Amino acid sequence: MNKPDVFSVQRRVEFCETDAAGIVHFAAFFPWMESAEHALLRSLGISVLPRHRDDTKPLTWPRVSAQCDYLSAARFEDELTVDVSVRNIGRSSVTYRFTFRCGDRMLARGQVVSVCCELAAHGKLTKAPIPDSIRDALSCYLDAPESSRTSPDQPSV
Repeated sequence: MNKPDVFSVQRRVEFCETDAAGIVHFAAFFPWMESAEHALLRSLGISVLPRHRDDTKPLTWPRVSAQCDYLSAARFEDELTVDVSVRNIGRSSVTYRFTFRCGDRMLARGQVVSVCCELAAHGKLTKAPIPDSIRDALSCYLDAPESSRTSPDQPSV
């Protein structure tokens, strides 16, 4: 199977995501990461919040950590590309890596950690191991190990 480099989505900056000068507010990057994660999961046939079935508890993916580093301003009506890859798949958690670009200009880098949980009918969450089928699907976007990668900010030696 050919391994994709990253999963990419495009979006246009909306006016409601900016300040009066038309510059994107820092908080807008967090819903964009969530939206890109959901698009990646949907592309793999994985629902973020499946309906209850009689034979199984649905799985959901609450976030336990989120961070974003800003490198350049995004502005109203910019066409953005959000790239998503999987940094790590643990026993019950997935760490996603995000990059935001406008053309060739890098705007930001982010990371989100989501935990696989069973969702009971009354809303109680219980951490659960990631099913093999989901682990296998996500693994096609798994990053190369840190030691084999050169940072985009550092020259290759």
